[in-house]
Amino acid sequence: MGGLALVSTTDTDQGTEPPVTTCYRHPKRETYVRCTRCDRFICPDCMREAAVGHHCPECVKEGGRSVREARTVFGGRVATSGVPVVTQILIALNIAAYLGELVRSDLVARFDGLGQGLMGPDGVAYVYDGTAYPGFEAVGIAHGEWYRLITSAFLHRPPDQGTFGILHVLFNMFALWTLGPAVEAQLGRIRFVSLYLLSALGGSVLPYLIAPHEGGVGASGAVFGLGAAYFVLSKRLRNDPIGGRQLLIGLLVWMAVSAAVTSWQGHLGGLLTGGALGLVLAHAPRRHRGLWQAAGMAVTLLVLVTLVVLKTSQLTGTA
Repeated sequence: MGGLALVSTTDTDQGTEPPVTTCYRHPKRETYVRCTRCDRFICPDCMREAAVGHHCPECVKEGGRSVREARTVFGGRVATSGVPVVTQILIALNIAAYLGELVRSDLVARFDGLGQGLMGPDGVAYVYDGTAYPGFEAVGIAHGEWYRLITSAFLHRPPDQGTFGILHVLFNMFALWTLGPAVEAQLGRIRFVSLYLLSALGGSVLPYLIAPHEGGVGASGAVFGLGAAYFVLSKRLRNDPIGGRQLLIGLLVWMAVSAAVTSWQGHLGGLLTGGALGLVLAHAPRRHRGLWQAAGMAVTLLVLVTLVVLKTSQLTGTA
């Protein structure tokens, strides 16, 4: 009778047990899930859902760096939300400034586009004739208040100046809401706000050159600049969803019709500045396009500043 062979089960059991695997970022966490890109083990905290399986954090970062950022035809970043944030902010600033005028009636006289005048003790601006009067202060752009070139573009006629007082801000905000989202989508936020502010500046510089003793207010210069730029951009794209030609004709007609009650100089200054910038933004060479566009805006700013300096020297006799 043969003897029974004794077989040890210890080695067999150990050989069938799978090896314990842990997360590459958290060695104490057991896991059997691998990143579908790099094949490393990842725990639930490190899993990033992908189209197929899961990715680890490093692979997600690497993939984000390799994906090209979406850009508009003119080089601006495409807003993922699609919300015209800059347009909304600009409208909010204009409305806030108008509400400020209702609370402080002297804001217009303090921050309008007056080139040269006298501020009386009553807070009213008077015509400057070169003579110093006791209690009166020489004010305006010519006397160092360059901020008026921009602040005036966010102010509007107060409601006590007839029916057109409230209509002034309403018309401009309606025009900005109509034009702003379209131009902002074409240019991206940075180029759009640069275009707006430079057009506003151009809309203040021309009145300073032609009628320095009048204190103009309003976002019309910036709006006219957006209208001219949109016309150029839409022609370049061959896509005109809001009717750029009809809009530009309407702006020109309004500039002529309203010349008696509004600053046609401000309208024209904004229109010319926006049109020039529209050409720069639309036709900049594709190679180093951002640098060309920035250079064009810088040159425009330099020209406007130079004109202000020359006019100031003429008014103050410092030439």
